[in-house]
Amino acid sequence: MARTATTADAFNAIAEVRRREILDALAEGERSVGELTRLLGIAQPQVSKHLRVLREVGVVDVREHGRQRLYHLNGQALKPIHDWISAYESFWSERFDALDAVLDDAIRDDAVRNEAIRDDVVRDDVVRDDRKDEQHADDARGAEGERGHGY
Repeated sequence: MARTATTADAFNAIAEVRRREILDALAEGERSVGELTRLLGIAQPQVSKHLRVLREVGVVDVREHGRQRLYHLNGQALKPIHDWISAYESFWSERFDALDAVLDDAIRDDAVRNEAIRDDVVRDDVVRDDRKDEQHADDARGAEGERGHGY
């Protein structure tokens, strides 16, 4: 199957990582090719090539400002991408809500389990202390009995 040209539509144009980086930079405001080159750390011919593709699909517009050409986003051309992604937003929201519920249950179960362990430890400490008290009482009675017999 033949590959669709990158200039066929916005979806194909933004499939390339560098073009998405350019869009991210332009989302902050107008920029010249020189600014994009410095910001992205790629050569001017590459930036110009990517901007040409983005302009051809209408995602980026250009305006002359003296000797400079300033590039900016055309939000209307990005709308089909936004609309397509929006369809998945409810899908992911539902998934994340379900994950939140599972995590909340796990946290609650953990808290209950930790409380039960804490209760067991306290109960064991009380039993241990009671045994020590009984042992001390037995020892004291035994010592009293020995004194009473004149040993």
